[in-house]
Amino acid sequence: MAEYKLLFEHTNDPTFRTLEGYKAKGGYKGLEKAVAMERSAIVDSIKTSGLRGRGGAGAPAALKWGGMPKEKKTEHYLICNADEGEPGTFKDKQLLETCPFELVEGMTIAGYAVQGDAGYVYIRGEFMDAAKSLREAIDEAYKANLLGKNIMGIEGFNFDLYIHLGAGSYECGEETALMSSLMGERGMPRLKFPHAPFPVIKGVWDKPTLIHNVESYSNVPYIIDRGAEWWASLGASTKNSRGTKIFSVSGHVNKPGNYEVEFGTPLMELIELAGGVRGTMKACIPGGSSMPILNVEKTHEAIIGYEEMMASGSMVGSGGCMVLNDTTDIVKFCWRTAVFYMNESCGKCTPCREGTRWMVQILERIVNGQGREGDVDLLVQVADQIDGRSFCPLGDAAAWPVKGMVKVFREEFDYYISHGRSMVGREAVLA
Repeated sequence: MAEYKLLFEHTNDPTFRTLEGYKAKGGYKGLEKAVAMERSAIVDSIKTSGLRGRGGAGAPAALKWGGMPKEKKTEHYLICNADEGEPGTFKDKQLLETCPFELVEGMTIAGYAVQGDAGYVYIRGEFMDAAKSLREAIDEAYKANLLGKNIMGIEGFNFDLYIHLGAGSYECGEETALMSSLMGERGMPRLKFPHAPFPVIKGVWDKPTLIHNVESYSNVPYIIDRGAEWWASLGASTKNSRGTKIFSVSGHVNKPGNYEVEFGTPLMELIELAGGVRGTMKACIPGGSSMPILNVEKTHEAIIGYEEMMASGSMVGSGGCMVLNDTTDIVKFCWRTAVFYMNESCGKCTPCREGTRWMVQILERIVNGQGREGDVDLLVQVADQIDGRSFCPLGDAAAWPVKGMVKVFREEFDYYISHGRSMVGREAVLA
């Protein structure tokens, strides 16, 4: 199964970044079809397509669209999460830089379907090229009456689109923290259901809010234009994953970069698209740094699909596929990953604030050759106390990679404890 380019079909064509070039390749046919449909029919199309959120959780998009109030009593807002802070993931950045109109059109269709008044694209502050590309696309869309008041001459179809630059906080990739940041508050998570209403009922500024990431919205024009059934045929070999998925492949591969594949593609085929492994494969993290690690055997077995990847012991996540060869010191890799999550914890809840620091302290002892008997078990115990007990998913994101690496590569942690150094390259040392 080769690379299947849908969102990335024209990513190497610079004219695709312009409105003229985008329309020449079929752009805005989706919006033209959408405005001729009942709003409920658009939502039904999203449901039929089987589109699931591409930000990591994989929740059915139609649940959000269908949850927006049908009877409009106040403003409705749309948010695009373009923060993309997950280490190993850089697909949304390239989509914004090379295919910005896919997002603009997708959000406009969504705005029409859920009676949205305005959309906000929350972009990671470091993504200046992406922000510039999107700004130019939005400006062109306004000039062509594809954004603003009475879009396409349709009375009452009003939708504005704004860009908001974040300050580089990983926590602000969490949707409630993102909304807090967008409103000028500290980027910290809020209470969620069942203790608080869903964002589609009470989101940003306490108004109904639809939230997706860049890749999710960018699929919408193709679903409406080419048909939900056609789109759902992609990935039909999997249990419940439809369409294509963009993976950011990095690490020990010959051609790191973004690759778009149909769901149902074996994980090893994705790695081969990236030029194959440099050296001898040791492990793979398929969905971003927060996802559990897979050994070589599991990597060869894994199929790209939400349920299928879970059956192999990991998750599709945000699509940050990191390939590691046999020169990788897993214990140091684990420590460096733990340091990232410790630094990115907002500090709101005790399990995450304190637990991430305890994990780093234990791992620092181990990698410095001062590990104690029982440290590895203690590390897992601390991770267990974070997992599922923090205020938002950042705690889970910190705990899962640590638990996964200890589970799969326990012997490397034990070797550090008993020998005070890594087992990587030990044969050469002993020789």
